[in-house]
Amino acid sequence: MIGFIVNPIAGMGGRVALKGTDGVLEEAIRRGARPVTPELAKLFLSELKNYNIKIKFLTGPGPLGEDYLREFNFSHEIIRHREVGFRDIYGVKVPDTTAEDTKKLVKEMLGEVDLIVFAGGDGTARDIAEVVDLKVPILGIPTGVKMFSGVFATSPEDAARVLVEFLKGNASIEKRPILDLDEDAYRRDELRARKFYEVLTPVVETLVQGSKEAVRTDEEEDLEALAEAVAEDILDNDGIYFLGAGSTIKKIKDKLGIDGTLLGVDVIRVKDGRVKLLVKDASEKDLLSFLKERPKVVVTVIGGLNFLFGRGNQQFSPRVLSEISKDDVIVVATPSKIREGIVRVYTGDRNVDEKFKGYIRVRVSPWMERLVKVI
Repeated sequence: MIGFIVNPIAGMGGRVALKGTDGVLEEAIRRGARPVTPELAKLFLSELKNYNIKIKFLTGPGPLGEDYLREFNFSHEIIRHREVGFRDIYGVKVPDTTAEDTKKLVKEMLGEVDLIVFAGGDGTARDIAEVVDLKVPILGIPTGVKMFSGVFATSPEDAARVLVEFLKGNASIEKRPILDLDEDAYRRDELRARKFYEVLTPVVETLVQGSKEAVRTDEEEDLEALAEAVAEDILDNDGIYFLGAGSTIKKIKDKLGIDGTLLGVDVIRVKDGRVKLLVKDASEKDLLSFLKERPKVVVTVIGGLNFLFGRGNQQFSPRVLSEISKDDVIVVATPSKIREGIVRVYTGDRNVDEKFKGYIRVRVSPWMERLVKVI
């Protein structure tokens, strides 16, 4: 028996520049957010249907899991801990679910399932880990915003492949950290993931991500020089720039002399060596409005996760990236971030993801670039 839990509101804050959804659902919807988890959960189940393997699920009622399993005709039992209704927020109908629903389902699943598969982000992972401890492995279908923890498959489709290998006995079981944003560090303008729990996770090579890593202390001076060099190059080339999230790009923003965000995307215009901040903490909608000016995108690799797009920067949505040339993406990273020789792109749109496949140049020092494979 496999546990299956869906957090139907996870990830709604990403494209509207809220860095998450916990506690800000109404604000996310006011800014135009719509549910993203349902379609990603369906991608997981659609991929799973391709395998001739017998699976029975234990799940929650309605939008907590039942609805999706019923749509794809998977055998399942339902834990009806309560009736789950819907609420209307600014004209958008969303499930009336909370973290307590997740915790209650996990408690009921313990002793009944061999693995809990969940659709959500780091907040959902924390809720599950609080209850599950090391009693049963868990596997995340990535549908949140940050997803710094080491329990997530690299995509919903890969989550299905990991589950299949787990059922065949081909997955190793490893202890992995549950991480989330360190809010104290964030208030000090630092991007740091804090470890909350350790859990067991089924791991299949290349199909399950690592966990977020900080910049190594021995690279801090090199990072300063790198940021200075990239800022100088930007000042020498007029145009619109989308400056991505993360501490590496924040250093570039500081070198440019703008009051940019740490976790958000900022839009600047460079003309005659001068910089103007056009939009601070831009949403997907903001980025779409500048596409006709052929902007350049400056992003980094998330250390440990190896993602360019798809973790913590969902403002770069498929709609935005479909109009961005691969040649107009400037990637900046310290050598340790690309030591595996690969980076990942996952937007949920196969055509967009395919466009970025192959090799991309990564600026690793003021005078050096490396070609890194995008998978």
